[in-house]
Amino acid sequence: MLSSRSLAALIGITLFGIALTACQDQASGQIIARNDARIVETLSNPPIHGCHRFPAGVTHINNQTQSSLLLYSTPDCTVPRGGQSDYLDIGASDYAVRTTGLWQSFSFAPD
Repeated sequence: MLSSRSLAALIGITLFGIALTACQDQASGQIIARNDARIVETLSNPPIHGCHRFPAGVTHINNQTQSSLLLYSTPDCTVPRGGQSDYLDIGASDYAVRTTGLWQSFSFAPD
């Protein structure tokens, strides 16, 4: 038979695990967006769902989160006709190609 301390510890560990699972709605880390040398936006632990719009066009992204990103040249995370989204892996950085235009938004890539 479990003692009351063992039972309390088991319940505490279980609740802690549930709390950690609930935090999966946010990407752990930072996304730093720049337009040339000027920082446009720094996001800490952003939500992983939905489309995220930058306040201004972005030429450089540094993804310091634990999730991969999809970068778009449109403000609503859609791919323009004849265009494409850019994939940015965990811990990577990238520059926008001048022919595709500035990045206007991003979403998190599905796992």
